[in-house]
This record gives sequence, structure tokens and C-alpha cells, in this order.
Amino acid sequence: MWRYLLIALGIVGIDQATKYEAVRHLASGPVRVTGFLNLALVYNRGAAFGMLARQDGWQTGIFIAIAVIIATAILVYLFRAGRREPLMAVALMLVLGGAIGNLIDRLRMGRVVDFIDFHIGHWHWYTFNVADSAITIGALLLALDAFRPRGRHGDKT
Repeated sequence: MWRYLLIALGIVGIDQATKYEAVRHLASGPVRVTGFLNLALVYNRGAAFGMLARQDGWQTGIFIAIAVIIATAILVYLFRAGRREPLMAVALMLVLGGAIGNLIDRLRMGRVVDFIDFHIGHWHWYTFNVADSAITIGALLLALDAFRPRGRHGDKT
């Protein structure tokens, strides 16, 4: 079970290191990487897709509480079923690592550092970070796992 936790720890480490570098190097303005990718420093007080970002700070405590509850539930599930469900365990560790990465930002600053800016022409997707990417990939793997065939007793076949 502990080896799965290394995935989450790796995500947290990469996420925090890239956010540190983003703050260090992007404070003076965005950097164009390609015709569809910029690196641009954005501080997000909201949730996914900037939801509630324009509120006056009351949401930070709620987001912290939600992250702690989700992290606790994932860890409980991992230790109960992780060995029997390796794809789900990996997916959950991606979600856990991302949740903890963003939780660290909220605890330290009351906001999350985002810096990856994909765009097509003048249309920009919401700026995001490594933690957000890990959460998204983990969620997609969970959806994939949900559609895998199961045996007669609910076991994967």
C-alpha cells in the first residue's frame, strides 16, 4: 500500500516545485511557450474553473475542509481496497496528490498558484497547475475503472 502513497507524494513534490518556479519567474509577466501555450502567473481563490474566485475569502475555509475530508476518505479507501484495485488506487493517489498540492497553497496563502495557460487564438482555457492536472487524470482513470467489466461477485475480471 505504501508504494501507492509515493505517487501522491511525487505529485505534491512536482506541484509545489513548479509553483515555486512559476512565482519566481512569472511575476514580471506571462511567457509565450508556443502558439497555444503560455506560462502566466495567476492566483486563484476559487475552486475548479475559478468558481467562487470573486468572493471575499469565506470560501477558503470550506475548500480546506473539503480537501481534508476527501484526502481522509481516499486514504481510508486505499488501505481497505487498494491491493485489490490497483487502477483505482493509482487514480486515487493522483487525486490525493493534487488535492494536497492545492491544499498546501490554500493553507499557506489562502489561494492556489496557477500558471499553465492553454489557448486558441484569443480564447483561453482556465489557467491551471500540476495538481489540477493530476486531479483531472485521476478522475478520468476513475471513470475508466467504473466501466471495466466486473465478475459475478463484483470483482474485476
